Amino acid sequence: MAFITASWNPLGEAFYRKTELYEMSWTLRDGLRDSLVAAAPYGGPIALLREPHRRSPSSRPQLEIYSASGVAIASFPWKSGPVVHLGWTVCDELLCIQEDGTVLIYDLFGSFKRHFSMGQEVVQSQVLEAKVFHSPYGTGIAIVTGSFRFTLATNIDDLKLRRLPEVPGLQGKPSCWVVLTQDRQTKVLLSNGPELFILDNTSCTAVCPPGLSPQAGSIVHMSMSFTYKYLALFTDTGHLWMGFSNLQEKLSEVHTKKTTIPKQMVWCRRPKSQQPSVVLMWDRLLLVVGVCNDTIQYPIEDPCVLVGEMDGVRIISSANQELLEEVPLVCQDIFKIASMAPGALLLEAHREYEKSSQKADEYLREIKEQSMLGEAVRQCVEAAGHEYDTNTQKSLMRAASFGKCFLTDFSPDHFVTTCRELRVLNAVRDSAVGLPLTHTQFKQLTLQVLIDRLVYRQFYPLAIEICRYLKIPDYQGVSRVLKHWASCKVQQRDLADEAIARAVCVKVGDSPGVSYSDIAAKAYECGRTELAIKLLDFEARSGEQVPLLLKMKRSQLALSKAVESGDTDLVYTVVTYLKNEMNRGDFFMTLRNQPVALSLYRQFCKLQEQETLKDLYNQDDDHQELANYYVTASYREKRLEGRLALLQSAVDEYNKAKNEFAVKATEDEMRLLRFQRKLDDEKGAGLLGLSLQVTMETLLSLGLHKQAEQLYKDFRVPDKRYWWLKLKSLAEKEEWEELEKFSKSKKSPIGYLAFVEVCIKCNNKYEAKKYVSKVTPEQKMKAHLAIGDLEGAADAAIERRNDSEMGAVLFRCSASDRLLIDRLNRARATATKK
Repeated sequence: MAFITASWNPLGEAFYRKTELYEMSWTLRDGLRDSLVAAAPYGGPIALLREPHRRSPSSRPQLEIYSASGVAIASFPWKSGPVVHLGWTVCDELLCIQEDGTVLIYDLFGSFKRHFSMGQEVVQSQVLEAKVFHSPYGTGIAIVTGSFRFTLATNIDDLKLRRLPEVPGLQGKPSCWVVLTQDRQTKVLLSNGPELFILDNTSCTAVCPPGLSPQAGSIVHMSMSFTYKYLALFTDTGHLWMGFSNLQEKLSEVHTKKTTIPKQMVWCRRPKSQQPSVVLMWDRLLLVVGVCNDTIQYPIEDPCVLVGEMDGVRIISSANQELLEEVPLVCQDIFKIASMAPGALLLEAHREYEKSSQKADEYLREIKEQSMLGEAVRQCVEAAGHEYDTNTQKSLMRAASFGKCFLTDFSPDHFVTTCRELRVLNAVRDSAVGLPLTHTQFKQLTLQVLIDRLVYRQFYPLAIEICRYLKIPDYQGVSRVLKHWASCKVQQRDLADEAIARAVCVKVGDSPGVSYSDIAAKAYECGRTELAIKLLDFEARSGEQVPLLLKMKRSQLALSKAVESGDTDLVYTVVTYLKNEMNRGDFFMTLRNQPVALSLYRQFCKLQEQETLKDLYNQDDDHQELANYYVTASYREKRLEGRLALLQSAVDEYNKAKNEFAVKATEDEMRLLRFQRKLDDEKGAGLLGLSLQVTMETLLSLGLHKQAEQLYKDFRVPDKRYWWLKLKSLAEKEEWEELEKFSKSKKSPIGYLAFVEVCIKCNNKYEAKKYVSKVTPEQKMKAHLAIGDLEGAADAAIERRNDSEMGAVLFRCSASDRLLIDRLNRARATATKK
């Protein structure tokens, strides 16, 4: 335990330690000297803009991007304007802020993405200083211009520039300034000599740090904590004021005895710690100042860069990278000299157990007597999460595993989760990957974001292994990684389309949540249309294939895919697109090669575009359908001449189609129209456009019997239909004599029961009786029943010896018809015996 605490330094009641993260893999000729440096938090990448060597002043600056371990990711000469500041977004995109206010954005691999300007006023007055900051709204930029005005962009992805008010009395560049976020508002805190101001959207307010010593002098440096909760102010007399960022409460004030301005000043604080500190860096000294007024000094040899983290400070030099942090309380409890904490005793018990010493039992007994074995296991597990050294992790986890063997109701979830998380963290901390995350940062970052960062850095195998190891659902894990891998794969110019398509198919397969259409879309964006088409062949959903094929101008293939899918809506979508994109002739020729699409389009035209339908039939020489079109169109034509012309065109087309039946029917239709027009002119009957049956009914209702008979003969109206129509018409008009004459004109094709029923319906039983005698024997019983003659009905039924007819008569009898009922019953009985 002694060697672990050897690097600890006390600061008040806390301890601080420096842990080496990496020996840097880069080789920097002049170190970090004369370079603009930006390192992203959460173990993010490092960007260097290195000035050209003095011996070759004509050469350009070099922009280099490295992983946190110093592995080169990208490098290219800087060909744009002078850069004032570099910074990283929350998505690990590099921001390069130029003097003219232009902000250039590059991805992790040095590929240019986009740019924007901080305003026209900045172009003229230039940028003096700039800062990149992170807020709840995203990544923001703040600048101070040559006119000593501040401009803010709270979120670069939703750019809204805000020019802050002027600072009274500010005649030059501010001594120092920082961006702070309070109450969901982004503000600027700046100093002008001994004066301190807060700038917001509408006002500039002078403030005074509470408890700042009158001898403190002018504020020359300031720093905001990682969470914007704490503020540190450094004065030209060497005083360091520490307090809350709302300037309502002072934590401490320390005289550092250093009057030179520190190169960097960063807060170092562990979450939930009550002992925050500030790290100040000069050329040869690193000073840690606690709110307890104690200090720690670390000598430094090479130029360094401090990177503030949520639980410490990363110190990057040309040779190595270290993490300065407050030793977690649980680690202090376990590793402090002569500690009697449960975790410390359990760790010692395990060591003695490995030596096969009986002291292991003594330590265990001591822990059990205090009923603290569960707490001891928890401490060891928690401490292991905070340790960077893998050997120390193993010792603590083995001690925890040893201790939980003696617990009966201990839940292993925390132990198992920590084991898995440590394996993941150790894998990403490897220098080849270069993500030096602490366990605290990992919990804050979340597993999903870590996977995203590995994918973004193209560590696909590692990302997939982590997803499988942690059993992340495919759609959140492996499938998401494979989708990104495939999107990058299609951008490789050195491989043939066939090879890439085959590789993607083999690797992705049927992975859930991976859309080949998305991958194909990426290939198309990269100008690889043929590759995109090959990839779309693997897409099972036609609804995903077709839109992209249309976008790629592969309309014929899109139509084939839509037809194969059997989705009529999809076919209509493609057909509509083709109609708008092609000339009429090419469009029709395309449809002719796809019968299903052509049929669907015809259905559409029947409802929406009649003229187009005519053109289709003409082009296909489809005389039958063209004739049908003319007939249908004739019903929409109001003028008789136009309707007759259309019907004549239909006759011509039916003749070409050799459809004699249709020719005869259409000619009859034309004759009927002429007949109707003639009667309309003579009688004003209003027949034009009516059907044959309605015309007949209308003529009979108007009493035009001769014309109705002419219509009956000329147009071969079926006898039964004509007799029915005339019978109903004469009865409804109560022309009984005419009806009787009509019944005698020839034998009725509809029988005489119809005459009886129609007369009864018109409430004329007298006339109905005239026709009962003419009714056939089979219908006699019904005729007598219709006129209410039960005796006659009974006679007819008995004469025919029909049981069902006798039953029908019985059903109509009442109690007063006793004799008739007896007669019918006897007849039924006799008929049954025979």
